[in-house]
Parts: sequence; structure tokens; C-alpha cells
Amino acid sequence: MDGPWEVKVGATAGAVWGRTEQQDFRSRVRGTLLGLAVGDALGAPVDGLGIDGIREEYGAEGLVDLAPAYGRRGAVTHLTQLTLFSVDGLIRAQVRRDTGAWHPPTDLHRAYLRWAATQRDWGPDLRRKDDGWLAREEWLYARRDPSKALLLGLADATMGTPEAPKNPGELGPEAAARSAPFGLLVGWEPQLVVQLAVECAAQTHGHPTAYLAAGAYAVIVHALALGESLDGAVQRGFALLAARPGHQPVSDALQHALGAVRQGLPGPERVAELCAAGTAESLVGAAVYCALVAADVRHGLTLAVNHDGPSAATGALTGALLGALHGETALPPAWLAELEGRPTILELADDFAMEMTQGPALHSPAGASPGWLARYPRA
Repeated sequence: MDGPWEVKVGATAGAVWGRTEQQDFRSRVRGTLLGLAVGDALGAPVDGLGIDGIREEYGAEGLVDLAPAYGRRGAVTHLTQLTLFSVDGLIRAQVRRDTGAWHPPTDLHRAYLRWAATQRDWGPDLRRKDDGWLAREEWLYARRDPSKALLLGLADATMGTPEAPKNPGELGPEAAARSAPFGLLVGWEPQLVVQLAVECAAQTHGHPTAYLAAGAYAVIVHALALGESLDGAVQRGFALLAARPGHQPVSDALQHALGAVRQGLPGPERVAELCAAGTAESLVGAAVYCALVAADVRHGLTLAVNHDGPSAATGALTGALLGALHGETALPPAWLAELEGRPTILELADDFAMEMTQGPALHSPAGASPGWLARYPRA
């Protein structure tokens, strides 16, 4: 679907950012990416364990602190890896626009192919000059249980689209989880944020419910990044979903999450019921619920991972919502201190914030900072 990208080329231009607005935005960007990674890392050790197994391993309260996974505390899964490549792709799309080329789904697809290479290769290949800095981060070459849908969807150079999606029966949550950065495009119209998330999700998760769940999640993050309440953000999601065929399962899951808030004290059984079969729309609904009932970030994240469903994905989805809502300073510092890849995540978050708020000072059709183009090549 080229249409939106041809018509809306002005959608990202023109905002004037004061210092306070820039600082608030950067805090929300950092909060979203770090929150997602912390939720992912918290859930990783118990992913696939039922609540009884979690309590047996960690005590009656379940998992309440980081625990070892993949040989260390604070390790992240493929969900965080892919989200970082989403950010890389978005920055590259902005930089490449100087050439007159403007099709963000293609730039995101190239970024996801760079992630796919990390899952095949032993380490960075310095001969690939167009990789940019992120693909040279050695820690990202660890294989962290990526789903078959991801590996199949990105196994060749053909890009899936909503009209011709990859894995048309795939309902998993991975595409929704990597869509949080699309919500940080605060200069974009909400419907364009949905469109980008949908088109990029179809590259690996081709069932309409999965890619519409990604669109709904992205636009909820978008509203939060603009300072709306979580309830208001979900209402925005409903309004934008309503126009899209096949939206009903996603709308129902979000409605179910809102209804569950009024049904007594939150606990593992409620979250497990919302997670249902572990599909994209149910996990987005569960994440919205956990974020709505959270007394603070720590409470929301422990709720998100202590249940019978996919703990890492629910934790990641919830963490990005809470981070976008509250900013980085609300995240538990002791967890951040042990988080795998935190320097990379912060560096990428700050680059994204700088690109979105001060892009014209970094590059234009007439010229560009050589250092910036080395980090984010136009190719």
C-alpha cells in the first residue's frame, strides 16, 4: 500500500520543540524502550511456566524480582531485540527521506532483515557498510528463542504486506510487541501510526487480528506519548480500529480488559483469563489491564508476568505502556541496573529523540552530519 506514504509526506514535518517538550519526550522514549526491555527481562525466566510452577520456583508471591534466564539476571528476549531494530528502521526512514524516497515499511523491513541476520551469523560483519551501528552490537547476536513466525517471515527478502502477508494464519504477539516505537512518532497523525504498525506487522504476522492488534497497541502508545491518560488512549484505539474490517476481536479484547478493571482485586487468575490463548489481541488487552490497575511500575510488571500465559510478551507490552505513560524515572532503578543492553537501549532512545526533535540539524537533502550518516546510512 503505497498510498498513505505518497499522500502524507508532510506528516512528520514542522513541529517546533521547546526545551521542556524535548526533555519530556526523551523521557517517554527512554521509558518506553527501557520499560519494554525490563518487562521482557522480568518475564523471561518464567515464560511458559504456569502460575503453580512459578510459585513452586519463587514462593507464594511468585516472581517479584529479576531472575536468571539465558545464564544471567536481566537478560532480554527476541522481543527487545526486534523492538530496537524497529527504532533503527524508523530513524533510517527519516534519514533516507532526504533522497526523495519515502516508504517507511520498506525501511522497517530492511531493519528486520538486519535482525534476522543476527540470528544466523556468529557476530557483526564489518564488511556490510550499510548495517549502521546497531547491527554491530555483539550482544544482539544472541539467539533468544525467536518464534518460527519471525524466522519464516524474514527468511527471504520478500516483504509481506496486508494484501499479501507473510504467515497469514499467525496470531502471535511478537509483531505487536515490536510496534511500541511506532507510537513514539508523536508528529504523525494517529491513523498513519496505525497504518505503519499494520503494514510492518504483516511482514511476519499476517492474520488480520495480529496486525490490527499491533496497530491498536501502537496508537495507544502514541496517545500516551502525547500525554493522554491510559483510558483516553484506549478510547483513541477503539475509534481508529472501528473503521477497519476485522477489528472486532481486537476491540473485544480491549473492552474485556476495561471491564476486568472493575471486577475486584487484580491477580494471576484475572491476567491469565485475559491472556486466553496467548494471541496478539489477548496479550495487548492483558497489558492494558495490568497498566490500568498498576499501583506503580513494579506492581504492574509483576502482575504482567505471574500467570499461566506468555510472561515475557505480556511483561514487554505492559512495560512499554507504563514507560510511555510515566517516563523513565518511574522505572525500578535496581532492575535497570542489571538490564542487559541498557547502554545500547539508552543510546538508541536518545538518537531517536534527537532525530524526531532536531532532525533538520542532523541531515537535509543539501547535506548531513557525517557521523549521523555513519550511524544511520541512507542506503
